[in-house]
Amino acid sequence: MSKATYPLKLPASVKAAATRLAREDGVSLNQWIAAAVAQKVGAVETAATFFRLRAGDARPEDLTALLSLAPDRAPDPGEELPSDLP
Repeated sequence: MSKATYPLKLPASVKAAATRLAREDGVSLNQWIAAAVAQKVGAVETAATFFRLRAGDARPEDLTALLSLAPDRAPDPGEELPSDLP
């Protein structure tokens, strides 16, 4: 496994929490941060793959066509958009 270095600057509070958690896990801070980053990378890539597969060959115009089938009527009471939206 090849390794790369990266100078990481963390807020003091985040570093303190990470240091405490690494100590509780019995690993070095470096190892704990590497595992945390790997976990986040895996979660983001898994989500991206899921949504890419879920979308299939859908196109924006498919959604527009589907929305055009919705009835043109006022929202039910309490379901109106907030007045402060642009």
